[in-house]
Amino acid sequence: ILLLGLWINNINCIVTYKVKTQWSGATQSEITISGESGNWTIELKYDAKVIINGTYGGKVLSILSNIKLIMIIMPALILSGLVATVWPITVAPVGPTGHYNYGAVIHASLLFYEAQRSGKLPTDKRVHWRGDSMLDDGKDVGKDLTGGYFDAGDLVKFGFPMAYTMTVLSWSLIDYEDSYVKAGELANVRNAIKWGTDYFIKCHTSDTEFYGQVGNGNEDHAVWGRPEDWPKSKVRPAYKVTTAHGGSDLLGETSAALAAASLAFKTSDPKYSAKLLTHAKSLYAFADKHRANYTTEISDAKSFYNSISGYGDELAWAATWMLRATNDSHYKSEVIKHFKEFSGQLDRPGGFGWDDKSAGAHVLLAQLVGDKKYKTYVQQYCDWAVHKAPRTPKGLAFMGEWGSLRSVSNVAFICLQAAKLGINEEVYRKFAESQIGYILGDTGRSFMVGVGVNPPSHEHHRPSSCPNPPVVCDNYAFNNPGPNPQTLTGALVGGP
Repeated sequence: ILLLGLWINNINCIVTYKVKTQWSGATQSEITISGESGNWTIELKYDAKVIINGTYGGKVLSILSNIKLIMIIMPALILSGLVATVWPITVAPVGPTGHYNYGAVIHASLLFYEAQRSGKLPTDKRVHWRGDSMLDDGKDVGKDLTGGYFDAGDLVKFGFPMAYTMTVLSWSLIDYEDSYVKAGELANVRNAIKWGTDYFIKCHTSDTEFYGQVGNGNEDHAVWGRPEDWPKSKVRPAYKVTTAHGGSDLLGETSAALAAASLAFKTSDPKYSAKLLTHAKSLYAFADKHRANYTTEISDAKSFYNSISGYGDELAWAATWMLRATNDSHYKSEVIKHFKEFSGQLDRPGGFGWDDKSAGAHVLLAQLVGDKKYKTYVQQYCDWAVHKAPRTPKGLAFMGEWGSLRSVSNVAFICLQAAKLGINEEVYRKFAESQIGYILGDTGRSFMVGVGVNPPSHEHHRPSSCPNPPVVCDNYAFNNPGPNPQTLTGALVGGP
């Protein structure tokens, strides 16, 4: 973006124009003005369409010529002014079918994480249509449970799938940091992980108390609107697991997330890494000692994220990540213990997603301990996905009706990890590339919002369905037959 001209009427002042941040396809800039008191009228002219993030102390009088000319009135001695951002409407693939600008896709994905943030947002936020929200979370129990991520298109903070997401995001950074560096997204992926792990630390209020959900699922689903507009009089309930029953699946997954994140921050922030590992150890001990599915205490989650696979996979998964994070033989013994106790589930090829972690544990253990059986389980799983899983007419390996694209992406990640072990490298990499290509546009349309050709535009998502304030957002937005007013860049829809 280029500031072509700036005109100020008959005053003495100092004007600075500063580019705050730049990334693939977008620039954020700020005008700062100081000087003589009085009412100031400023005319800004840009060479491209801009989006007004906000003004601090001033007022936009008019916007002309497709948002290229902006008139602002500023009162006396204002120290900061307009923040404007040009956003990529779509991230276009480059090259022939099947070859995409993966760096741009990573950029888009991380923008989606920012759109999902709950709590007090930073001043350098990149999603202009999101603001501070749910600042009273935890108030009903006298805790600060702000932060974390909203689930999907809703406003509940479900800890179980959120923890899984942070585990896998951390895993991607640990094993593919060079890709994030190449994409220019290293700082952003670290911020995305830390937004989640900071929240988990808040939720871990003692060695035997952990808050695993904020917000009631049914109450949330009955309301359509912006998270920023949630009434302060309606404090959302916070739910926890304690020694009364336990919650080994939730606690084990959160332990895995913090252990993985401790590795992700080990070099860049050793102090924070050590803090994460301390919490991970405590949560693992809690999970192993007080055995139960977390929905025993957090019954509201049962209708939304019930752990059908049980908690044996999470205990083994957590112990595996603790082994990788600490290199302590104690956790190797813990892995063996869990595989023996839950052999019916773990000693065979398994799946990988927010519920079942078996295949993830297998491929990690194949890397860490070298036992041939783990490698065999991973190969059997990926061979099934590549050669035997049902296929749609255009080539998607169909893993189930609910979130088919999410599910196959998880499989692709596991098979890429298997390829790193030297298992059917060419076959598994080709499979993974074909499935991601299906998502990004190989079929003639994209399934990722804001990315590629004919991307989704009517996604089921509360904040992005809302028009800009002060227009009310309610069921009218839900029933709007047109595209969502806001572009939820990087969101992956459920799929066919």
